[in-house]
Amino acid sequence: MSDNNRLGVFKTYKLYVGGKFPRSESGRVYEVTDSKGAWLANAPKSSRKDARDAVVAARKAFGGWSGATAYNRGQVLYRVAEMLEGRKEQFVREVAASEGLSKSKAAAVVDAAIDRWVWYAGWTDKIGQIAGGANPVAGPFFNLSTPEPTGVVAVLAPQTSSFLGLVSVIAPVIATGNTAVVIASSDAPLPALSLGEVLATSDVPGGVVNILSGVTAELATPLAAHQDVNAIDLTGADAELAKELEIAAADNLKRVRRPQPVDADGAADSTDWTASPGTDRLTAFLETKTVWHPTGALGAAGSSY
Repeated sequence: MSDNNRLGVFKTYKLYVGGKFPRSESGRVYEVTDSKGAWLANAPKSSRKDARDAVVAARKAFGGWSGATAYNRGQVLYRVAEMLEGRKEQFVREVAASEGLSKSKAAAVVDAAIDRWVWYAGWTDKIGQIAGGANPVAGPFFNLSTPEPTGVVAVLAPQTSSFLGLVSVIAPVIATGNTAVVIASSDAPLPALSLGEVLATSDVPGGVVNILSGVTAELATPLAAHQDVNAIDLTGADAELAKELEIAAADNLKRVRRPQPVDADGAADSTDWTASPGTDRLTAFLETKTVWHPTGALGAAGSSY
């Protein structure tokens, strides 16, 4: 049969919550278009109920993920990079359409995103040496500081960098043992929703990353006020929305990461995502636990150790 006689099979994009692919609880969708206004797909328009469900899933997954060894988390993240490499052509098409890039430029962006994921995978079992250590104290004690994950982190993905920026805000959150509820770019959610498919076929436990699409402000407001969300990354919020979310987040003393500086007109996402990321995002959602432990009895010969 000639291909001209075939009906096109359009891709159905769904949310990624708790390791599953539900449609929005509200049943709503919205049109996603390319940079020239041409229709690309219908994306689910998440509701507040979807956001609450995502928090429940993230909390349920936190114990197992944070309790895994850092080395194991690194292996899991590297597996995600392997799967991304295998689906590179799909992401090149989606990034090119979402961001109005040529195929060659989109390919460079996707390559950079995969490399960025591998980079963070390598940090999982090393950040403890950077953020923790043994502290000198006056007395017969060991004083040790170790970093621990904060908990459930709400992440507002960049609005314009639909894939490289997305990877740059998700990977460090989960690399350090946190779980994430991610609000994809409102105008360019397709790479984020496809990333959910990659995570589901990798070794990432369900609920570690939950991906929502829709109106950023509509979803971020309940997440910022949610009592079971421990931290929030405001990368994808403009200056006005970020201020509102900071106020809401103060109710249960959430950790808040607000990128600085924003550009002159107060728009969101002025970050250069191609620059070296450093360790700032790795340490942004870590808590430091300090433990005192006696070294043992001190006699004439000194410490028993």
